[in-house]
Amino acid sequence: MKQLLEIGKIVNTYGIKGFLKVVPYTDNIKRFEDLKTIYIQVKNDLQEFTIEEVKYNKNLVMIKLKGIDDINIAQNYKNYYIKIDRQYAVELPEDSYFIIDLIGIEVFTDTNRNLGKIEDVFRTGSNDVYVVKDEKGKQILLPAIGEVIKEVDIQNKKMVVHLIAGLE
Repeated sequence: MKQLLEIGKIVNTYGIKGFLKVVPYTDNIKRFEDLKTIYIQVKNDLQEFTIEEVKYNKNLVMIKLKGIDDINIAQNYKNYYIKIDRQYAVELPEDSYFIIDLIGIEVFTDTNRNLGKIEDVFRTGSNDVYVVKDEKGKQILLPAIGEVIKEVDIQNKKMVVHLIAGLE
């Protein structure tokens, strides 16, 4: 498993004092208040920053980092991702998973047919949807609901699903 988890994407600057506007990748955006440091991957360079201040505006997080003190410096971080060490991740409820842990998992039906690997996960209003792609490039979209997802084994990178009507 990867040590760092993405928790947001820097989409813009905020104000002139170096705040970064972040789209959070977490259900509870207030969790940014609990963090002391974050990482930003800039090309091949992983940079660590201390958080000085956190504000909120609608569903966005405005974050002030030590060493980023004006808008000109802040603009250099636009479109990069904010990461944290896995040890500081929130405790997930049962049958919930970090997207990073699902990407690349091999997906099998309950009749042991290989459907491919999870390539992406996207959110709908009611549940996540797993994008599974086989070797030939064929995609299948699987709703992350109990009726479909029967078993998830993160350690062994395997998922077992039941294909309900309309999914094949």
